[in-house]
Amino acid sequence: MRSESLKNIRRIVVKLGTGVLTDSRKQPDLAQIRQLVTQVATLRKAGHEVVIVTSGTVSAGMGVLGFDKRPGTVEELQACAAVGQSRLMATYEKLFAKHDLHVAQVLLTHEDLEHHQRHLNARNTLVTLLRRGVIPVINENDAISVTELKFGDNDKLSALVAALLPADLLVILTTVDGVVENFGTEEARLLHVIERIDGSIEKMAGGTTSATAVGGMSSKIQAARIVVRAGIPLVIAPGHKKTVLRRVLDGVDEGTLFIPQPSKLKGRKRWIAFFHRPKGTLTVDDGAKKALCERGKSLLPPGIKECTGKFSVGDVVRICDTAGAEFARGIAQYSAAEINAGGLARTEVIHRDDLVIL
Repeated sequence: MRSESLKNIRRIVVKLGTGVLTDSRKQPDLAQIRQLVTQVATLRKAGHEVVIVTSGTVSAGMGVLGFDKRPGTVEELQACAAVGQSRLMATYEKLFAKHDLHVAQVLLTHEDLEHHQRHLNARNTLVTLLRRGVIPVINENDAISVTELKFGDNDKLSALVAALLPADLLVILTTVDGVVENFGTEEARLLHVIERIDGSIEKMAGGTTSATAVGGMSSKIQAARIVVRAGIPLVIAPGHKKTVLRRVLDGVDEGTLFIPQPSKLKGRKRWIAFFHRPKGTLTVDDGAKKALCERGKSLLPPGIKECTGKFSVGDVVRICDTAGAEFARGIAQYSAAEINAGGLARTEVIHRDDLVIL
């Protein structure tokens, strides 16, 4: 199963977590960064296209500004990120130059990926860099992006970048071996393959107690939900192993592999499904859910039981069943006010071409 999922891998997104980039003093670990750069350079010279999504900018700036733990205010976080971003990029540029490789800094915000034209521009830039043999180094634009600093994480960003391209594989390198069942007990065991993300998998995930990091395994599971639905495999693996990337591509049982869904989403469907903060929710009855999921129909007014939120024509909305579980997203052809006013008869509220089953 692992070898089947990881065959014909050409374009790879590698996410480097703060924990694998810093030392015990919470400062950038140059020796560790060097070995990670060597691994990426080896893949690039073997013919793979590689994109790096890097964490570590806040930690890289913390020491300069005198912080011994992750700051608590947005202003302090932004200041650390502003200092740390240039320091981290200078390190990447110097280390990759020793392998005769060039890097390019790409800073993104959620709005860049949500706005359709900017979304396409970002993709075109990344693809052009890859075709020219350059390694894009991507991070959130933390120095100005308040929302991402407060609620976002680079696990999600790496999943969105993988879906944006799209990539053939996402590898998240972290401080643990992968997803561990019964973590912290004598019965602990590494799950080498996860075919389906359900409640039992989510219960295994926790946050993080790191002084410099955000997220944890929970954010990695959420990232997995994005990429496997897009049809992209994900491997969570230990970043301190010096041959981890090569072992993953060779099909060795390294880390935890999340098996992707067999049907890959097209570019516009990926954009609808993953790159928006939905403006509202449509709750539908069982008949409508079955028509959408099993018969590929558009959403019609009779199937809508409740409409919440304030959204306009063209906004992306959540589609939930009567239990409150979100199972689809789509672009509304009518505003919330028009839907709640009634009188739409059997016109399409969301056309099938603008709807994605999650």
